[in-house]
Amino acid sequence: MTHQWVRGVRCWLLVLLWGLLWGIGLASLVGCAPPTIDAPLPRGTIRIGIIDSLTGDDADSGRATVEAAMLATQAVNAQGGLEIGGQRQFVELVIKDAQSQPDIAASMAQSLITQENIVAIVGPNYSRYAIPVAQIAEQAQIPMISPRSTHPETTADKRYVFRFSFVDTLQGRVIADFAYTDLKASTAAVLYDIASPYNRGIAEVFQQAFREQGGVIVASEAYTTGEQDFTAPLQTIRDRQPDVLFLPNYENEVPKQAAQAQALGIEATLLGADAWGNIKAGDRQSLEGAYYSDHVAPATKHGATRTFIRNYERVYGYEPGANAAATYDSMNLLFSVMQQHGTTHAETIRHGLANYGPYDGVTGVINYQGTGDPIVTVTLLQIQNGKPTFHKEIKPTISRGLAPITR
Repeated sequence: MTHQWVRGVRCWLLVLLWGLLWGIGLASLVGCAPPTIDAPLPRGTIRIGIIDSLTGDDADSGRATVEAAMLATQAVNAQGGLEIGGQRQFVELVIKDAQSQPDIAASMAQSLITQENIVAIVGPNYSRYAIPVAQIAEQAQIPMISPRSTHPETTADKRYVFRFSFVDTLQGRVIADFAYTDLKASTAAVLYDIASPYNRGIAEVFQQAFREQGGVIVASEAYTTGEQDFTAPLQTIRDRQPDVLFLPNYENEVPKQAAQAQALGIEATLLGADAWGNIKAGDRQSLEGAYYSDHVAPATKHGATRTFIRNYERVYGYEPGANAAATYDSMNLLFSVMQQHGTTHAETIRHGLANYGPYDGVTGVINYQGTGDPIVTVTLLQIQNGKPTFHKEIKPTISRGLAPITR
């Protein structure tokens, strides 16, 4: 409670400072809570909507989204704004709280589009919120970038919706191939949330790909969102003695599942997906030696990544996770497209995003090739001594499918 209050005060002081420096009211740089103060804005200000959960179960993830978006915006405004058509324009963030509920996320998207005069939406990160928001953005023909939504449905059959990440069909296959080929696993078990599109989708892809490799799925156990006791399905998994146990679940669930698996004597190597990137350091005790896929790795940080991390730590007091890094990249990609084309017109932004590449950001290099799904590298990490460490990278190629690469 004290830590959150201190962070809140620090954030609002920073907001006030930037508002005074650039003559922009509090509403234009709000990044710690939904805006409550309206103030006059300079003529021609570019408004960008940010949607993620600032309250509820996913508040930590959503707060990272807002913090990263605010950091990117502050850097642009400190230089006098974006140069659009020969004129400098400030950027204003309009923050909406999804409250960790998909229907509210959709409602907030409607509010942004119909009431706030935004030119684009960044967020939400998680697929369960991004999918309904994407439907509304597409209907309204407003460009949207979800930094980390990996479910195929987010961008499927849409022209105005983009992601900054790989898709679940890719990471599910990468993990299955890694388990069978690199770990020499012949049997696997899966425990997943059947009520969540993200969890369920990756679980299905992993199982199909593992079987195609020649492996055997000895147990496929499901639960529903909100469950805390996983003893029964884990006992079934223990009795089947799999070589690997795949947990494609969220950061608030995986530590409990791993601890309960350990208590039951399950010796399988644990595998996970990119949501593991948000697991806090203090919750990794039961995950030692486990592997998971993600978007960026500590051992592959180049100069821009190190600068971003240093600036983020200076402002917010802690190292950013993958959500923050991908959001920061999404914001700067959007800024770049608007500046290159000299307009904030929705169709021009959409076209610019769809054909942008390569873009070298803090999470790595991505390429768009006409759709909302970029060509992007999958990083495999292993938790060693409580910290995620780089293991290998898998880069998708159009002609050869998946090819392992090294830096």
